[in-house]
Amino acid sequence: MLTLYDCATAPSPRRARIFLAEKGVAHATVQVDLKSGEQLSDAYRQINPQCTVPALRTEGGLLLTDNAAIAAYLEARYPEPPLLGSSLEEKADIASWNWRAEFEGLLAVAEALRNASPAMAGRALPGSHDYPQIPQLAERGLARVGHFFDLLDARLAGREFIAGGRFSVADITAVVAVDFARIVKQKPQEERHAHLLRWRAQMAERPAMAL
Repeated sequence: MLTLYDCATAPSPRRARIFLAEKGVAHATVQVDLKSGEQLSDAYRQINPQCTVPALRTEGGLLLTDNAAIAAYLEARYPEPPLLGSSLEEKADIASWNWRAEFEGLLAVAEALRNASPAMAGRALPGSHDYPQIPQLAERGLARVGHFFDLLDARLAGREFIAGGRFSVADITAVVAVDFARIVKQKPQEERHAHLLRWRAQMAERPAMAL
């Protein structure tokens, strides 16, 4: 059975959880306590030297240590339902918007959080190395989050899903990014982001989104 190294409170492993649930793939779960720094322990370094979650161990012993690899593996092994697209056009559209949701959404929130939170002093980036906080990046991150909300709202005008004309990994990443923004006290505004809020309410109807 597949084994997911997870943290119930972190956004990155939530993406993997939702993807697995949408595919209907059974798996074992091992919780890694990021708050206590378990990801930096010698024991977890033996599992994943990158000191990050999610990580997915396959039955054959392969360890996948990022969401891109996990999604690619699961899509190839469990092609239905397709979450990375079917046609060439769908695949390209979904890949593009998934990238934007990650880099313009998730990383913007992370930039704001990790460069301002006292609990993350010296841990401005995830992983095995320590990096100092840069307060100006926290300010920039907040501005980027607002721009990301505007981008999604414009994209979702007249659309049910973000890309490819179907539910996809781009929707998963965008949901996690929008929800993660609450940690830096940012959320879509009713008067400005009606399309985004309509889409988020629609996404909430999918059972996997409760994970």
